[in-house]
Amino acid sequence: MNQTFMKEKKVMPLLLSMALPMVISMMVNSLYNIVDSYFVAQISEEAMTALSLVYPVQNFITSVGVGFGVGINAAIAFYLGAQDQKKANEAASQGLFLSVIHGIALTIICLAITPFFLKLFTKDATVIQLGNTYSRIAFSFSIIISIEITWEKIFQAVGRMRDAMICMVSGCVLNIVLDPIMIFGIGPVPKMGIAGAAIATGIGQVATWMLYLIFYHARPFPVHIYKTRQLHGSMDKKLYAVGIPATLNMALPSLLVTALNGILSIYSPIYVVVLGIYYKLQTFLYLPANGILQGMRPLIGYNYGAGEKKRVHKLFAYTLYLSLGIMLFGTILCQICPDTLIALFSSNPDTVNAGALALRIISLGFLVSSVSITCCGALEGLGKGTPSLVISLCRYTLIIIPAAFILSRIFGAVGVWYAFGITEAVTAVIAYVTYRRATRVVRW
Repeated sequence: MNQTFMKEKKVMPLLLSMALPMVISMMVNSLYNIVDSYFVAQISEEAMTALSLVYPVQNFITSVGVGFGVGINAAIAFYLGAQDQKKANEAASQGLFLSVIHGIALTIICLAITPFFLKLFTKDATVIQLGNTYSRIAFSFSIIISIEITWEKIFQAVGRMRDAMICMVSGCVLNIVLDPIMIFGIGPVPKMGIAGAAIATGIGQVATWMLYLIFYHARPFPVHIYKTRQLHGSMDKKLYAVGIPATLNMALPSLLVTALNGILSIYSPIYVVVLGIYYKLQTFLYLPANGILQGMRPLIGYNYGAGEKKRVHKLFAYTLYLSLGIMLFGTILCQICPDTLIALFSSNPDTVNAGALALRIISLGFLVSSVSITCCGALEGLGKGTPSLVISLCRYTLIIIPAAFILSRIFGAVGVWYAFGITEAVTAVIAYVTYRRATRVVRW
C-alpha cells in the first residue's frame, strides 16, 4: 500500500489528521479513567484509596505495553519510509510475539507482588482487601492488555489512526457503560463493588483487541503479520533499543507515585487520596497531549527514514504548539475551579480543600511541561530511546523526588506540590538541550 502521503501532504494538516483521532481516543480514555474513579469513590473512600495505591502497579503493566509498542511503532514507520517492506513486516510480527511473552511475565509478577506492595503503604485491612480484590481481576488481563496495545501501535505506525480511534473508543465506552452496572448491580447483574470495576475494564480491553483483529482482516493492511515463535536477534535489538527506554519512561511515573505516597503518608492519608485524584485528573490533559505525540511519532520516523529532515523539524515545532494549547487549557481550568474537580472524587471537605490547593500549585508547571513531553516523543519517534529516557529520569525521579522530600520537610505536605513546578521548569531546559544534541546525529 502507498504510504507516501506521510512525506507529501502539508505538515500541519497531516499532523492534525494523524493526531486528532488519537486525541479523541485519549480524551475518551481520560473520561473513562475519571468515570471509573467516580464510581469507585461512590463505594467508599477506602475503595478510592485502594485504587490509588494499586495505580502504580496497574500503570506499570500499561507502561510496559506502551513502551515496547513505541519501539515497534518507530521501527515500522522507519522501514516503511525507507521502502523496506520485509523489515516492516518483521518488526510488526516479532513485536506481537514478544508482547505475548511480556504479558505472561507481567501477569505472574504483578499478581505475586501486589499483596506485599499494598502493605508497604497502609495497615488498613479494608483498603488492603479491596486493593487485592481489584488487582487479582485487573492484572489477570495483562496478556490482553499487552497484545491490544501492540496492535494499537502497529495501526498508528501505518497511519490507520481512524481505525485505532474506533477500537480504543469502543473499548472505553463499553467500560463506562459496564462500570455502574457491575459495581452497583443493575438488572440481572449482581452488585460486585470494586470487583465489578475490574471486570468492566477487562471486558473493554478484550473488546478493543477483537476490533483490531476485525479491522486488520477486513481490508488490505500496509504490513503483513505472520506467525513467529522464535527470537530474531537483530530485529529484537532494534525493538528493545527504543522499547526499553520508552517502557522506563512510561513506568517512571509509577515509581514517582510510590515515592510520593511514602512521603505524603507520613502527614495524612488524605494527601495520598489527593495525589491519586490528581493523577486521575491530569490524565485528562496528558493523554490528549500524548495523542498528539502518537500522531507525530510515525510521521517523524517515516520522514526521517525517507530523508526528509526539514519536515522532521516542522513536525516537532507544530507538535509543541499544539501541546502548549492543551496545557494552557488545563492550567486555566485548575486555577478557576479546582475544588469542583476534586469534589468529583470525594465528598470529604478536608480532602476537597487539600486537593484544591494541590491543583492550584501543581498546575503552574503544566505549560512548561510541554517542552519535555514533546522532546521525549520526538526522540522516541527517531529511534533515540536513551536521550528520551534521560529526560524522563530528570522529570520523574532525579529532580522531583529529592525536591519533594526536602520541600516537605520545610513546608509540610504542601512542599510536595511545589516540587512539581520546580521540576518541570528545570527539566524543560534539560529536555530541549538534550533534544538538540541528540538530533544532530540520528542513526538506526
